Amino acid sequence: MAGSGFRYRPEILDEIKEEDIMYLKEYEDWFVLESDQLKKITDHFVKELEKGLTKEGGNIVSFGPNLDQVTTPMNVTWVMGFPSGHETGRILTLDMGGTNLRVCDVCLSTRKRDFEQTQRKYKLPDEVKTGTGEQLWDFIAGRLETFLHEHHNGGRTGTTLPLSFTFSFPVDQKSIRSGVLQRWTKNFNVTGVEGQDIIPQLEAAFQRKNLPVRIVALINDTTGTLIASHYRDPQVKVGSIFSTGCNAAYMEECELIPKLADSGLPKNAKVIINTEYGAFDNDRKILPLTPFDRQIDHESARPGTQIYEKMVSGLYIGEMLRLIMLKLHEEGRLFKDQDVTRLRNENALEASFLSVAEMDFSDRLDDMREEFEESLGLSPSLHELRICRYLIGLVATRAARLYACGIAAICKKKNLRRCHIGVDGSVFNRYSGFKGRAAQALREIFDWPPTELELIALNAFEDGSGVGAALAAALVLEGEEKAKPL
Repeated sequence: MAGSGFRYRPEILDEIKEEDIMYLKEYEDWFVLESDQLKKITDHFVKELEKGLTKEGGNIVSFGPNLDQVTTPMNVTWVMGFPSGHETGRILTLDMGGTNLRVCDVCLSTRKRDFEQTQRKYKLPDEVKTGTGEQLWDFIAGRLETFLHEHHNGGRTGTTLPLSFTFSFPVDQKSIRSGVLQRWTKNFNVTGVEGQDIIPQLEAAFQRKNLPVRIVALINDTTGTLIASHYRDPQVKVGSIFSTGCNAAYMEECELIPKLADSGLPKNAKVIINTEYGAFDNDRKILPLTPFDRQIDHESARPGTQIYEKMVSGLYIGEMLRLIMLKLHEEGRLFKDQDVTRLRNENALEASFLSVAEMDFSDRLDDMREEFEESLGLSPSLHELRICRYLIGLVATRAARLYACGIAAICKKKNLRRCHIGVDGSVFNRYSGFKGRAAQALREIFDWPPTELELIALNAFEDGSGVGAALAAALVLEGEEKAKPL
């Protein structure tokens, strides 16, 4: 079988039975991305980023049913600079992601680039993710009320507290304190919010509970990560999220943003762009979709949207593995004569399942076997575990290599040949091997010599979006103070 041509983990030939080699080769052909493919995807990515900054792109990127068929949004955040490192003050932050709501109390210190924070994390219930807008905002207001009782004397301090809201969904912003939700992502489907400015809706929920807070800034989690990671490391030029979803932000010159031509901003001004590039290639021109990608998209809450995100992010790679294993079971190749009821449940596997499996280097794969029993009620043979571990590696490696294309595209567009990337998100921070795979893909895209160190370094910055939100609010408050008449 030496001529079977396996490119990913060729040593698998020593572990897999001969009759399984041919069908696994088909999966390898689907999921392995060579260097030339990565370069082509990256070059197309650069063009889409540019398109999103144009007037046409800017006009199209608004609320509407055809939003995702057109361009990568490239949303203007109205964060016009980075913190100096000397910001001070105490600011509340809310961070609403795809899985959790985090409430933080951030104290920015007089010591440069230092801060303290107290936080609580609350899981977002499924019924809140698919309910009404009022239910969502009341849930958030209720968690903030609980936090104030625990950490701010119930909010009865006699002062109104500044609050910054991190909202990890695409919004069209006309100012730092407004944002019209363009579309839900991450399988959210809350009614009465799309096409609406979310700030008045959230403020109304605060008023219903009589909470003493004032929203001073609305930002995206990638924007927060960029601000916070740059605050700690000025070499950071791109902020990235790789968790439930996938996104990135960077600082752009306003004169290079055609859709801001009539904004009245100085040509030398700069602004952070929230790319929302999870929507990349929704028109299916470049990404190599497999039958499983198409199935995930078809069965998602919003078919036809967020195609890139559905191929790489933590919300979907577990589902990808589940669909592959279920297909192989139905073909009689895996889990013969076993009850696969739990395997048939949508989203039965999280990204952590894949990470545990890949971290098991034991001869008997005991940790992986335990994960199968606990998560799926299955008792695979050692041979089946080896097949699944191989497939997990294919899915995870493709995700990491595609993720690198988005980072490389921003760096190419901005001619960044040496910089740091601040990355937040549970998949990046906790999936062993993900960073190395993405770094290798960057090396191939940019043709770095083998002896060269990583010129574009991916650096983990955990829980950065909360601090970034506080810093964004501090910049707004500084601006308000300067604008006051003497």
